[in-house]
Amino acid sequence: MNAKTDELRNAHDALAEWYVGATAGALEAMPIERAVLDLFCELTVAADLGGVVGDVGSGTGRLAPYLAARGVSPHGIDLSPGMVQVARRDYPGFAFDVADLRDLPFEDASLAGAVCWYSLIFLAPADRPIAFSELARVVKPGGYLVAGARAGNGELRRGGGAAVGLGVEYDGYWMSAQEMQDRVTDSGFATVFQGSRPVEEQEATTHHYLLAQRT
Repeated sequence: MNAKTDELRNAHDALAEWYVGATAGALEAMPIERAVLDLFCELTVAADLGGVVGDVGSGTGRLAPYLAARGVSPHGIDLSPGMVQVARRDYPGFAFDVADLRDLPFEDASLAGAVCWYSLIFLAPADRPIAFSELARVVKPGGYLVAGARAGNGELRRGGGAAVGLGVEYDGYWMSAQEMQDRVTDSGFATVFQGSRPVEEQEATTHHYLLAQRT
């Protein structure tokens, strides 16, 4: 791992327990995000490709029970061992492993789908082709990819836990909706749905969502 990857991993190790509280009940309060995930699950189940989906950047594991309740079998991976430890503790019925989005631990065409829920926002420009190629490699033809992200211009933004007293920082990159679509298309997916929601109180930017099928 390079220094930036180490920084990102170590920061999220430090943030893992904080995220448990910060995201508690968040999905239940977000009907638009639930609707996008529901569509992904419905299409993935209907495709009948085995049902196992990669939750890529699974963090504290909070999506696992939601996805499972809608008929798919999530397998979470995250760069941060601290996040994986929390996920295994809080959701012991699900699989979680430490891994890098740029080197996914899945066989070629082994997944019915992949969920990248706010995990693509850490990809530096040079890493984006590698990461999207990996997603295309592991998803079966006919399978689905769903992503949620903050909208931006793709340039470097420093983020971290200073605001919550944890004193950690890391690099983040908010891609534009157009770049996200272009990356997905170039790597071998066809867009099924894309959309966004307006900025809400105390948010810095809009959020966009993309659902695509592996061609």
